[in-house]
Amino acid sequence: MKRRIFGFTGWKNSGKTGLTVRVVETLTRRGWRISTIKHAHHAFDIDHPNTDSYRHREAGASEVAIVSGARWALMHELRDEKEPDLASVIDRLAPCDLIIIEGYKAQNHAKMETRRSGANSDVPLADNDSSIVAIASDRAIDRSTLPVFDLDDTETIADFIETYTGLKDCTPAQRGTV
Repeated sequence: MKRRIFGFTGWKNSGKTGLTVRVVETLTRRGWRISTIKHAHHAFDIDHPNTDSYRHREAGASEVAIVSGARWALMHELRDEKEPDLASVIDRLAPCDLIIIEGYKAQNHAKMETRRSGANSDVPLADNDSSIVAIASDRAIDRSTLPVFDLDDTETIADFIETYTGLKDCTPAQRGTV
């Protein structure tokens, strides 16, 4: 099954998360079913000491599912396994209209580079990454052959993503089927 995917990439503190959240809010308000994948470059934990599920993992469980009437989550301990590749994570997601990926600089999916004053680096990623199809920035960008958007112009960026990914061409019956 072909999945619609679009990503945001950029250096730390370049505005990726803020833009991702605003775009997800905008696209879901427009009626699209969105899933997201966030790559973390550091150790993280969504479960904390003194919870039952944490104790299950600490006891050695490979996977722990937490289920309630409001949501469910599945935690998979890698232990001695390698981090899964992006395609494997995508395959685990339920059908939706669009998967938005934050991070994964080195992956070859269509993405928008975020640039913001004060980011950890000002080295442009798009110059060496042909999978970057647009730029969102808080300052003027000179000599770019790519579309450039104001980092805070969420509506126009969402319009671009709908057009670029083909969401605009979907009929209501096709929503949530990929």
